[in-house]
Amino acid sequence: MEYRTEHDSMGKIRVPADRYWGAQTERSYENFRIGTEKIPPEMIAAFSYLKEAAAIANFRLGVLDERRMGLIRTVCAEIREGKLDGNFPLAVWQTGSGTQSNMNVNEVIANRGNEIAGEKLLHPNDTCNMSQSSNDTFPTAMHIAAVMEIRRHLLPSIGLLAGTFEMLEEKYRGIVKSGRTHLQDAVPISFSQEISGWRSSLLRDRDLIEAALTPLSDLALGGTAVGTGLNAPEGFDREAAKAVSELTGMEFRAADNKFHALTSKSELVNAHGSLKALAADLMKIANDVRWLASGPRCGLGEISIPANEPGSSIMPGKVNPTQCESATMVAVQVMANDTAVGIAASQGNFELNVFMPVLIYNFLQSVRLLSDSLRSFNDHCCVGIVPNREKMRENLHRSLMLVTCLNPYIGYENAAKTAKKAFAENISLKEACVARGFLTPERFDEVFRPEEMAREQKA
Repeated sequence: MEYRTEHDSMGKIRVPADRYWGAQTERSYENFRIGTEKIPPEMIAAFSYLKEAAAIANFRLGVLDERRMGLIRTVCAEIREGKLDGNFPLAVWQTGSGTQSNMNVNEVIANRGNEIAGEKLLHPNDTCNMSQSSNDTFPTAMHIAAVMEIRRHLLPSIGLLAGTFEMLEEKYRGIVKSGRTHLQDAVPISFSQEISGWRSSLLRDRDLIEAALTPLSDLALGGTAVGTGLNAPEGFDREAAKAVSELTGMEFRAADNKFHALTSKSELVNAHGSLKALAADLMKIANDVRWLASGPRCGLGEISIPANEPGSSIMPGKVNPTQCESATMVAVQVMANDTAVGIAASQGNFELNVFMPVLIYNFLQSVRLLSDSLRSFNDHCCVGIVPNREKMRENLHRSLMLVTCLNPYIGYENAAKTAKKAFAENISLKEACVARGFLTPERFDEVFRPEEMAREQKA
């Protein structure tokens, strides 16, 4: 491998000749060979928006000339287009402020920009980091990445699955089945009502996530090192936030209190809490689907789901609810990530949080996993849900909890006696009720109508 010599305030160091990063990136790359987890590409993209916006703001405020602004903008666009992939190698397990990743982006922009210009016009610190500090850029990039990934990927995935459930509700309206509580038989419910619960849970989670985006749209940029805005021109924070909004097409604002913005990560904790809520509901929905599809002969067997791949290396013909299992594993990971996010956010010592890389790594992993999982669960499982009407009807009419409809006619205690007798003697509710003398056969048939016990209504 060929090398070139770069330098920083600590001296000279060799850097791979085919990479655009500089001395500070190389020092971090060599000093933190820990794990395989790298700063997420979503953060690099967010940094490209941030650096471009900062250059625009500095130009508008008269502290950066148009040519240098143009070079920075050109390289930032190349970063987003993937032309500079391979130039951002740093580990999550670095300094807790993310300083080296901020400098990684600065060095790549400077070296690539100077290559384009044919002369040294950009300096990593003096130009690319103008009016900024790692302490305000890294938390700003965190918020930009979080908002963009949620809006671009997660919210559409939630809408996709919710739309599928709405389609299934309409398609299978009118089918009545046994309800279940505590994993025990309960009073009847329509299949559409059951599905509507899944749909409404997703839509409520979407509302919670969207509400969390408002505080996430506040940016720390302009606070520089400790929140005072030292070395940033007056109005830089507002101009930079305005430019980020223009570049992304999403609304961002300058945080009112930069001291809070640098040290507290409450907005990310709050937002990840809503991601955990979505994960909890995804766990419940996927478990419902695989329970209902269990069998095909020795389980509930009330629905069929697509058979996507063989389920066993030894049992021929076995097919498993693999999409459900994948979704529930994702839910477990997101719930675990919430713990990491919360603990990391608690480490705001004095004027700066110093657990930011691990916090955003886990946050973005949760967004990515949920976005992909919801889409996969939709495309490879939920769109193919088909009710087994005969099995639903069989289970419905075998349920002892149908006795609940007799409460108004024979009372709770007599209804309980009827159910217990039917269960103990393995006879029907009708036979037990008549044998007890609570109702005549004719009167029982008049009041016992299982299909009418589920009050069908569009949720």
